[in-house]
Amino acid sequence: MSAAKNRHNTEDYLQMYRQMVRIRAFEDNANQLYLSARMPGLTHMYSGQEAVAVGICEALTDEDRITSTHRGHGHCVAKGADLKTMFCELLGKAEGYCRGKGGSMHIADQSHGNLGANAIVGGSMGIATGAALSAKRLGREFVTVCFFGDGATAQGLWYEVMNMAALWRLPVIYACENNGYSEYTRTEEIAAGSLIARAQAFGVEAFQVDGQDVLAVNELTQQLVGRCRKGEGPFFIELDTYRYHGHHVGDINRDYYRSRDEEAEWKKLRDPITNFGKWLIDQKIMSADELVAIDEEISADAQAAVQYALDAPYPDVNEVDMHVFSGVDHALEYTGGAHR
Repeated sequence: MSAAKNRHNTEDYLQMYRQMVRIRAFEDNANQLYLSARMPGLTHMYSGQEAVAVGICEALTDEDRITSTHRGHGHCVAKGADLKTMFCELLGKAEGYCRGKGGSMHIADQSHGNLGANAIVGGSMGIATGAALSAKRLGREFVTVCFFGDGATAQGLWYEVMNMAALWRLPVIYACENNGYSEYTRTEEIAAGSLIARAQAFGVEAFQVDGQDVLAVNELTQQLVGRCRKGEGPFFIELDTYRYHGHHVGDINRDYYRSRDEEAEWKKLRDPITNFGKWLIDQKIMSADELVAIDEEISADAQAAVQYALDAPYPDVNEVDMHVFSGVDHALEYTGGAHR
């Protein structure tokens, strides 16, 4: 665990711990909703990667933007989302962030700067870079963080946007969560060479950090966010991390591409919540009993949020064509104005 005690106060540490536990509790409940056939569609668990989302988002303000991925629940929670509203979205309810129309892979919370998850691998790279361009053109100080996985580095869009961001010195941080697997294939089998070197080829400063160490992630992100606000961006971070579940909730029998021993070793030795909890106890910041109380409180909150969402109403049928276009006249403009 990074020795960054002098950079934070007790409330900072407590917030980071609580946020990681909230993500884990959300994911555990989302997984159960799927397995019990109460949640439509697929979802992709973020369990095991909590230190990445929390370490980065705790270095951001509400005005700062993020773009997310198909494995996006952790980013959404870490950026300040409400669990009840998130579960409503996953269950297709009217009180969801996107009124039930986005679901797991398109959830967004713009009130906290989350521009949205994206089911297309690497699909949010252009959105994040565009947000950073708008900040620069409008003279705003917000920074944008683009989350994506190691598999998305095979997308040509990544190279195009890094080139633009480097040329225009945009305030964007490209955060690659390297969890070791691109769906069902080990990263080293699909990615030749160094991911950091790819960013450096565009003149983008690149860093590698232990994605299981929330303090190390947070300390680096604070430095880079500060530099972005001074016009020194863009930056690239490769965060070494690990997903505990399969590629998606239906990927249960995954012995053919990775071993259960490997999963057990990561959970035993590299779990970001367990290790941060031990550090808090060792530093006498929190006691073991206090951490247990936090865990139990958040577990109860998550279960209550699930029940709230299950009981919440679905959108009315007349909403089926809402939020598709900004307005009829505006939509018809793109047909060549034949209605005039």
